[in-house]
Amino acid sequence: MKRLVLTLLAAVLLGLHQGFWMRDAARPLFFGFLPVALAYHGLLTIAAAGFLTLCVKLAWPAHLDERGRSPSESRTSGGEGLPR
Repeated sequence: MKRLVLTLLAAVLLGLHQGFWMRDAARPLFFGFLPVALAYHGLLTIAAAGFLTLCVKLAWPAHLDERGRSPSESRTSGGEGLPR
């Protein structure tokens, strides 16, 4: 179910990224200087960053975190297993 929701969110973000409905729009200006298309793209970038954070939290494979560690490192907590 998580995979389906993440895939649908990715498709929505890809569709919103096209922004064909405002290609020639220079007005209105946000904050008096920011064109509407640039403001939209900025908000879309923030949404994409949130989406990628959600992907990492929900779909990151746990076996990738354990693969590079030695058995002694995975048992210790903090910096006890680090060389001096």
